[in-house]
Amino acid sequence: MNFKSVPEIWAAIQQGQWRKPTSGLAPGYTQANVVILPKKEAFDFLLYCYRNEKPCPIIDVTDPGQPSPPVAGPHADIRYHVPRYRVYRHGELEKEVDDIAELYTDDMVTFLIGCSFTFEEALIQAGIPVRHIEENRNVPMYITNIQTTPAGIFSGPMVVSMRPMPEAMAQQAAEITAPFRKAHGGPVHIGDPAAIGIKDIHRVDFGEPPVIREGEVPVFWACGVTPQMALKNAKPPLVITHSPGYMFITTITEEELRRQ
Repeated sequence: MNFKSVPEIWAAIQQGQWRKPTSGLAPGYTQANVVILPKKEAFDFLLYCYRNEKPCPIIDVTDPGQPSPPVAGPHADIRYHVPRYRVYRHGELEKEVDDIAELYTDDMVTFLIGCSFTFEEALIQAGIPVRHIEENRNVPMYITNIQTTPAGIFSGPMVVSMRPMPEAMAQQAAEITAPFRKAHGGPVHIGDPAAIGIKDIHRVDFGEPPVIREGEVPVFWACGVTPQMALKNAKPPLVITHSPGYMFITTITEEELRRQ
């Protein structure tokens, strides 16, 4: 589908016309991970993000019960405008749903966290392959042995996304993505997956298995699915997130995010 604007994408999602991963969608605009939780746990989660900016860079935070992100989408409705949501109760995944209208309450705070999908257009423009877009797949994501800094009830391992590319392009990719601090910035690791606790690169924890060609190396970026690991450890009564790879499309441009 060809969309002319971000509001058109929101409408298509709400009407059930787009239920796929959002990588490659809305080039030039910032994508965001979503965490929605009651006000009671919101400060601890805010502190967790502050202490772990690499995997959890905050783009926007709502007031309790405010469904429209004031900076990232003042005309959006977070209850309907994510292609797929995950519902966690006491740290366990209960279900995935298409909207959260029946679950959303007036004490819920929404956090929008930067996503590496945002810088993919810059990589493509530089001639660097983004394989999951080429193959029309969800990005591969892995739980690592890198531990985040705890805050309040939240702690856990970092999750990373991976993009394979020719070894000669890895440094250029790092330089291109470094300025996107609010979209995880430069890579956290290049090369041997075992060094960060990934035993089998073809066995993903989230997303879809990668297609890696001869002469390519895996390049790993911090991933906004990291909070879902912390939420599983904290076990709050109810938390709603995006399903990995199914992001919220903001009205913040890629260039605006790069300057932040």
